[in-house]
Amino acid sequence: MLVAVCAPTAAPAAQAMDRARVEPGIELEYRVRGTGEPVVLVHAGLFADWFQPLLEEPALAARYRVLSFHRVGYAGSSRVAGPVSIARQAAHVRALMRHLGIERAHIVGHSSGGNIALQLALDAPEQVHSLSILEPALPVGGGSERLLATRRAAMAPIVEQFRAGNKAAAVDGFMRMVSGPAYRAPFEQALPGAFDRGVADADTFFGQELPAIQQWQLAREDAGRITQPVLAVVGEKSPEVSPIWNERQQVLLGWLPNVEGFVLPRTTHLLHVQNPRGMAEALASFFARHPMAGAP
Repeated sequence: MLVAVCAPTAAPAAQAMDRARVEPGIELEYRVRGTGEPVVLVHAGLFADWFQPLLEEPALAARYRVLSFHRVGYAGSSRVAGPVSIARQAAHVRALMRHLGIERAHIVGHSSGGNIALQLALDAPEQVHSLSILEPALPVGGGSERLLATRRAAMAPIVEQFRAGNKAAAVDGFMRMVSGPAYRAPFEQALPGAFDRGVADADTFFGQELPAIQQWQLAREDAGRITQPVLAVVGEKSPEVSPIWNERQQVLLGWLPNVEGFVLPRTTHLLHVQNPRGMAEALASFFARHPMAGAP
């Protein structure tokens, strides 16, 4: 299992975003940086700019054409009423790629974005050259049913705070649960102001994204159909926050036929927010080992 060194960097400056229609009535904000083989970043829930610290890292920015975007309901992308499934969001990624003329790409998904990336590989394997799955929000069963029950119990008061209108407390409670109690300082250092923007998008996360994650399933036989090279990433300190991260990593390593594991040092679920250079270099190394034939 590979390990990278940790080297935090300052937060990059924001860049203006373009817009693309991915289905009737829904437009997503996006930006494209760099040239080379295309890389698509699918962000986690709550914060639209999870990947921002990664975008200035030379290992990616100088060698790849990197597409980042805001998923439906986040930041300036369109908001919709009613449920938004993981499959529907995977279709949004497909539509955005078609809009930009990207026929095939390295897909990187963090947390619930990892679920979307896996669904994309199942629905449109021809568009996925490789997958990098960063601590996905996988449903894990079997011997982990007690662990899931414990996690649901921990979520209950957080959801109640959201329903009571205390969105900031709900966001903070969720982040403490997935990233540990010390998440706030490195998060604010890397993404100043992102917490407040996450509170503004809390309706999307608690009202649409969490139900979609709970309804999504990945069967072992479906995972076996994902034959592309996969990099499964877990934070070195994530198992200290919750054993569920190691359980999910073991599911990926055991179910996917062409997978390698990677541990990002000194990080929790914040991963590339805490160690963008280590994450960028690991991704670039993985892409280089699995190049796209005929790519620019």
